[in-house]
Amino acid sequence: MAVEIKVPALGESVTEATVAKWLVKAGDTVAVDQPLCELETDKVTVEVNASVAGAVTELAVQEGASVQVGGVLCHIEAGASGAAAPKAAAPAAPKPAPAPAVAAAPAPAATPAGANLAASGPAVRKLAEEKGVSAAAIQPTGKDGRATKEDVLAAISSIPAAAAPAAKPAVPSGPRAKADREERVKMTRLRRTIANRLKDAQNTAAMLTTFNEVDMTNVMALRDRLKDDFEKKHGARLGFMSFFVKACIAGLKELPAVNAEIEGEEIVYKNYYDIGVAVGSPQGLVVPVLRDADMLDFAGIEKGIGDLGRKARDGKLSIGDLTGGTFTISNGGVYGSLMSTPILNPPQSGILGMHKIQQRPMVVGGEIKARPMMYLALSYDHRIIDGREAVLFLVKVKECIEDPERLLLGV
Repeated sequence: MAVEIKVPALGESVTEATVAKWLVKAGDTVAVDQPLCELETDKVTVEVNASVAGAVTELAVQEGASVQVGGVLCHIEAGASGAAAPKAAAPAAPKPAPAPAVAAAPAPAATPAGANLAASGPAVRKLAEEKGVSAAAIQPTGKDGRATKEDVLAAISSIPAAAAPAAKPAVPSGPRAKADREERVKMTRLRRTIANRLKDAQNTAAMLTTFNEVDMTNVMALRDRLKDDFEKKHGARLGFMSFFVKACIAGLKELPAVNAEIEGEEIVYKNYYDIGVAVGSPQGLVVPVLRDADMLDFAGIEKGIGDLGRKARDGKLSIGDLTGGTFTISNGGVYGSLMSTPILNPPQSGILGMHKIQQRPMVVGGEIKARPMMYLALSYDHRIIDGREAVLFLVKVKECIEDPERLLLGV
């Protein structure tokens, strides 16, 4: 019996994905729960597993193709062994031919009718309404003239491109002089989403960055003194991130605007602290969220960050891991960054940038001494956070790190 393997539910408001990589080919014998392919959404990479054991008879879509939730990915002949694979492999060769037909579907988008927004998903319609994009301006790539989020974003990006002649040279008008020494790689869905979100943050928020520096002497001494005992008892390494998470939460409680966001004409003050921690992954920078971080002790924070980091490196982050943060911490210091101006992670209103610890001469008690110093940067949305609040937040973080006993006593 032939079984259809379909695109699973990918999370709230996620309706489509890209087939990033096939892990099997037509004719292969697979076991139950064996990974078949990797789907890349706007936020994460998801593996699709075999629901039955048998032989793969057909791959319905090719790598790089866009697929809708519920769409067929491949067919498996349940119970078939490897011996049946050659029979399935013969018809499988011409089957991928329909795939170009799917790729060729955007051709009708050139007609004056534009996109069929009424039949598109609610998230697509909402985005088009918010950005004031008409159906006629959208080049649909979905089935039956339906638009995708990428189509709406492409329409948005094309508007300023047409209005600004200076941007035209960015598009090559002819052969490039050194094309033979260049390599072109299509942007992944995650990279496109990152680019769009960061640019949207710049275009929407009144973004400003304020700086301070912190003396790491005391927190480094405390860490060096207790890190071995901490690891033996809790099974996790004691890093600096847990101190900064605790210090930021102390600052957010004193200055709630830094933990708020703007929604329409309202300010939403959040009485919970879901801290996003920016980490690098093979697919790009992602920001998994540490839920209710104010309820965790140092060990809980370190374990939580360690688990999220491993999931990011292994491509196992879920949609839930990446949504709903209230404030973000980014540690560019692990890569050697001395100073930076981090970009907001919308709809959040603040992000703290940590940097490299460097010995610098400082005046301490009237004497010049070498101290381990770190620059801190707070980028914030000036529409909701005043300069006074931003400075006071950084001062609070500085006080907690330079005198870590404050974190234990809550002062």
